[in-house]
Amino acid sequence: MGINVGGQAVIEGVMMRSPHCLAIAVRQPDGKVVVKHEKWKSFVERCRIFKLPFFRGPVILIETLVNGIQALNFSASVALQEEDDNSSSWTIILALIAGLALAITFFIVLPHYLSYLIGKIGPVKFDINSGLFHTVDGYLKILFFLLYLVIISLFEDIRRVFQYHGAEHKSIYTYEAGEPLSVENARKYSTLHPRCGTAFLLIVLVLSIFVFSAFFIYVPQIPTDSVLLKNVYNIFIKILLFVPLAGIAYEIIRFSGKHSDNKLLRWAICPGLWLQKLTTREPDDDQLEVALKALETALEVEKSSSLGETKRKCATNG
Repeated sequence: MGINVGGQAVIEGVMMRSPHCLAIAVRQPDGKVVVKHEKWKSFVERCRIFKLPFFRGPVILIETLVNGIQALNFSASVALQEEDDNSSSWTIILALIAGLALAITFFIVLPHYLSYLIGKIGPVKFDINSGLFHTVDGYLKILFFLLYLVIISLFEDIRRVFQYHGAEHKSIYTYEAGEPLSVENARKYSTLHPRCGTAFLLIVLVLSIFVFSAFFIYVPQIPTDSVLLKNVYNIFIKILLFVPLAGIAYEIIRFSGKHSDNKLLRWAICPGLWLQKLTTREPDDDQLEVALKALETALEVEKSSSLGETKRKCATNG
């Protein structure tokens, strides 16, 4: 299979991540491609428990968010020709908190309260302990997610990011096929990839319908007459449950990426691939060139790191 790589589209560029390297390639307004790379080590490798299935998913998700914010900051400074401020840890933490707060508000809190209102004033009455509540809640989450993707895709700058997203997938396909990393080879591949983060989010939302419907039947409610407190209590539990859901979704994505040729599994991952039609666009050759540069850099640094580690082990053993 080779080195495991993944990526993310940024402003006028692509970030590629290998097990021990982050590489970002961004095209400047003058046409020059700027490449930045740094070695890194996942927390998964530092703590044994986070190497286990279902434990590693949430950690990798948080690392991906942090790396993504760093890459976006760098790409913005290069693409807009602004001074790179090398954002501090506090800036990244605040940006991460703000992003998570918005996601929780629009994809957890709002669907929950709308489901509560529908259960109270709709023709069919239901409450938080009803499976119907979580079915409605889940479909509202998916609806909001789709609307969000449709709305942001109307912006020209976002459409360009989606083109780079497609370039990222084509580049990874080329590497996984064992072909030379050239624009000509990458051009023929699909912009849809089973290990995409878009598919991951859809799996999390779908899983939440089944898990919440089964779990909340047994959740004891707090003894209070306050509707607000009851809903805040249940929303808090939902937020906590999204941690194991992320772990399960990651394992599904990981498994599907390794067995994408399986016919039955191919049908199962189709919704995630269809959803990527909203988040990817066909890239041009210049965008493919940028994605391939990022991937080449990540692989080169990864190989040199592996070679250095091998030499150190040989010297130690000798």
